Amino acid sequence: MSVFSVDDRERVRDRVLELAASDERVTGGAVVGSFAEGDGDRWSDLDLTFAVIDGVSLVDVLSDWTRSLVDDFRAIHLFDLPRASSIYRVFLLPGCLQLDLSFTPASAFGANGPKFKLLFGEAIEKAQDVSPDPRELFGYAVHHALRARFSIERGRYWQAEYWVSGLRDYALSLACRIRRLPEYEGRGFDDLPADVRERFTDALVSSLDREELLRALDRAVMALLRETSEVREMAAAAEPELRTLTAPWGS
Repeated sequence: MSVFSVDDRERVRDRVLELAASDERVTGGAVVGSFAEGDGDRWSDLDLTFAVIDGVSLVDVLSDWTRSLVDDFRAIHLFDLPRASSIYRVFLLPGCLQLDLSFTPASAFGANGPKFKLLFGEAIEKAQDVSPDPRELFGYAVHHALRARFSIERGRYWQAEYWVSGLRDYALSLACRIRRLPEYEGRGFDDLPADVRERFTDALVSSLDREELLRALDRAVMALLRETSEVREMAAAAEPELRTLTAPWGS
């Protein structure tokens, strides 16, 4: 079995749009994600969103479309993600093609972010999603640093690796915010300056050895503390505690 081709993806897109055109419950549709701005690439998934007449069950529409996609493409329903008045359904299709469909009542249908291209129907003006508060990002990073050290002390080394990796990712998100790069799902990580990426590379866990976990935690904390220009006061207050987490502890 081969990985999906661009033609495969276009065939799926065309079929989904046929479903929309033939469904009287659907009043609008849009492309979201990378293709909304024309910058999708060979590996981009397919992300489409639709407006449904107010009062019609979104679940019913999703169920009908899911049956068609299973019949037509052997689609696998992975999960649903309710968000405000919308429901997102994620599918896996042959060739590892991901299809994301979302449905929203027509009265609430509109762009949540800049990557939204209306294909038909009407969309309302909505407040755009904003980036997460840097204080929240820093707070989660500190929380994960605490959990990492305590997991190490408990001998829970797999769990410790989980928390160190999470700490590193939140710190990388702060680094992206400072440089006006997208932090969501790591989309800006590869575009960070080489010296910044090098610091975070040093925070990767290379084994589940206690000393290696402590080393990676130390590097992740140090990298975090260099990306706090948006949360200086909070970081200054937390720094002594963070440094305690990377220091030797007695029995």
